[in-house]
Amino acid sequence: MSLDSTLKSRLAAVVTSRSLLNGRRRLHELRRRIRNADHDVHYFHDTADPYSSLTAQILQRFQDRFDIRLRPHLISGPPLDAIPDPLAHGHNAQKDAMRVAQQLGLQVPQIPDRQAVTRANGLLAACLGAKDFSVRLRKISAALWSGGPLPSGESVTPTQVMARGDQTLAKLGHYLGATFYYGGEWYWGTDRLHYLEHRLQQLGLGADGASILPPPDLPMNLQKAPQKELEFFFSFRSPYSYLAFDRVQRLARRHGAKLSLRPVLPMLMRGLPVPRVKSRYILRDCAREARRLGIPFGRICDPLGTGVERGYALFDYADSQGRLAAYCSTFMRSVWSAGVDAATDKGLSRIVAESGLDWRVAQPLLSNTDWRDRVETNQNRLQDIGLWGVPSFRVGGESVWGQDRLWAVSNLLRD
Repeated sequence: MSLDSTLKSRLAAVVTSRSLLNGRRRLHELRRRIRNADHDVHYFHDTADPYSSLTAQILQRFQDRFDIRLRPHLISGPPLDAIPDPLAHGHNAQKDAMRVAQQLGLQVPQIPDRQAVTRANGLLAACLGAKDFSVRLRKISAALWSGGPLPSGESVTPTQVMARGDQTLAKLGHYLGATFYYGGEWYWGTDRLHYLEHRLQQLGLGADGASILPPPDLPMNLQKAPQKELEFFFSFRSPYSYLAFDRVQRLARRHGAKLSLRPVLPMLMRGLPVPRVKSRYILRDCAREARRLGIPFGRICDPLGTGVERGYALFDYADSQGRLAAYCSTFMRSVWSAGVDAATDKGLSRIVAESGLDWRVAQPLLSNTDWRDRVETNQNRLQDIGLWGVPSFRVGGESVWGQDRLWAVSNLLRD
C-alpha cells in the first residue's frame, strides 16, 4: 500500500470513528450551552416528495415527545446533480414510500396532482412560523397525498420561502427533503429518525422508550421460496453494497432462494454524478448503520478506478471455482474495513488468498477484459428494471433499492 493510501485509510478510520462522533457532539453541546440556545432541530419538507408525506404524519408526535425547538423549512426538491435520473427516482420513491407506509402502519401516499402540490406549498408557506405547524402540515399533507380537498386557510406565494429553505439546506450540507438536522448530523426521514430520537434521549430531552418508528426487522420464520430468483446488483465501490452483501446471502439461504450476483460499475465510472455533499452524507450514514448492524467499517481504501477494474477482472476465475460470493465479500470487507489497497498486487493477493483462491492463477488474469461484457449486461438489466444505483434487488418482477430494504426483499420472497 502506498503512503498516500495508508494516510487516507487512517484518516477515514478517524472520520468514521465513534470517538470523533462523540467529540463533535460534546463540542456542539458545549457551544449551545455557552450561547444559552435552544435545542434546535431543523426539518426540511419537500411537499412533492412521498417520503416527506411519511414524515409529515409523525412530525407532531416527534415534536411532542422531545423538549426541542422545531425549525421547519419548505424546499423545492433535490438538485439535479444529486438525482441522476429524476423520472426513475420519482417512480421508485413513490413505490418505496408505499411499501414503507404499509410496513409502518402509515397512510399510503398516492401521487398528487401538480396543481394541488402548488396550492399545498402556498398553504404551508403561510403557516411555516406557526406554533401548530406540525398539526397543519399533517392535515394538509394527508389531504394532498390521499387526493382529498385541501384544508382552507391563508395562502401565500411560496417561491421565496422555498428558495430560503433550499439555501439553508445547502448551507447546512444536504440535498434531500424529509430530512432532520441537529447538531451537525443529518437524519433522513422515517428510516433514520430513530438515531435522532436516541441522541435526544441521551441528552435527557425526552423519556427513554421505543422509537416512534423503529427499523423494520426481518421475521423470525422465513417462508421457503426455492423457485424464486433474487437478483442482487452491487458494486465494489459502494459502501451500502458492502453493508448488504453478507446479509443478502444469509437472507437468500434462509428463504432457499436462488441468489444471482450482478456486479455493475460504480456510478462515477458510469459517468453519473455524485456530488461531494452526497458522498459525505453516505460515508457518515454507512458508519452509523455499520455500528448498529455490528459490521466492521471505517478503514477505507477507495478502490475507484484501478482497484475496481482489477477486482472485476477476477470474476470469471472466482466463479469457475465456486468462490464468487466469497471473493466479492472478502474484497468489499477488505477495502471498506481493513484498508487493503486492491490497486496493488500486495493488496489484491491478500484478498485472493483470503477468498480461498490461488494468486498464482489469478495474477495473469488481471489483464483480462471479458468482465466488461458481464458488467455491461448487468448495467443494462439494471436500467431495464428502472434503477441505476446499488445495492438493488429484483424479485418476481418487483424492484427494491437500498441495504435498509431487506425486509421488503423478504416480503417479496414470501409473497
